[in-house]
Amino acid sequence: MSFYESLTLALFGLGLVFLVLVSLSVIIGLQSRILRAFTKKKTDNNPVPSQSTEEINAPDISAGELRLYDVDEKTAAMIMAIVSDESKIPLSELRFKSIKALD
Repeated sequence: MSFYESLTLALFGLGLVFLVLVSLSVIIGLQSRILRAFTKKKTDNNPVPSQSTEEINAPDISAGELRLYDVDEKTAAMIMAIVSDESKIPLSELRFKSIKALD
C-alpha cells in the first residue's frame, strides 16, 4: 500500500467518523425537540397553582421530638451543628431522632 493510498484511507475513515458524529448530534437534537413538545403540552394541561407569599414565608415546622440520652441540650445543639457543617446539608433539612452519649 502506497503512502497516498494510506492517506486516502485515513482521511476517508476520519470523514466517516465525523459524519456519524454529526448525524448522532442531529438525531439527539430532533429527539430533544420532540420530547420538549410533548412535555410542554402536558404542563399546559396541568397548570401549577401559584403560591401566596404567606405559604412561601411560612415558619419552619418541627420535624418531631428529639430524644436525648445522657446528653445536655448545649452538647446536642453542638453535635447537630457539626453534623450539618460537615455534611454540607442545612440544619433545617436534617432530622435527628435521638442523640445518645457513648460511654
